[in-house]
Amino acid sequence: MSVQKVRDYLKQFDLDEKIQEFQESSATVELAAQAVGVIPARIAKTLSFKVDEKCVLICAAGDAKIDNKKYKECFHTKAKMLTPEEVVAFTGHAIGGVCPFALTNSDTKVYLDESLKRFDVVYPAAGNASSAVALTLDELEKASGSAGWIDVCKGWQEA
Repeated sequence: MSVQKVRDYLKQFDLDEKIQEFQESSATVELAAQAVGVIPARIAKTLSFKVDEKCVLICAAGDAKIDNKKYKECFHTKAKMLTPEEVVAFTGHAIGGVCPFALTNSDTKVYLDESLKRFDVVYPAAGNASSAVALTLDELEKASGSAGWIDVCKGWQEA
């Protein structure tokens, strides 16, 4: 899926002009932080999991890691990440550009992790491995069609 598809999707929220495209890769948290010019924690990474044969996306701060115990309490199953092929099939985005927008599968649920609430603006990818979009938490919540805020990460409180 292209940045243009995400741009078209975000247009309905008047957020399409906030997309940034880079010459260099922003496929990892560290590369995205360098490209955007922010600390890695401000990158809103989108993690993809399989729950009951469906896709669940969790947007979390760049310095957060999934806490398996919290994840199991929330979703009543072990955390099982999607394969790269499943990621594309469920989201329409390849790893490195996965974002919570313009998803190909309407059954995919998007959750926002509490680790993001430290920031007023965060930077998720925008459809490929050389893009990002600057969003407030309210904008992220609205544009992602979030199913809600959850607490399934660890490691960020110490940062």
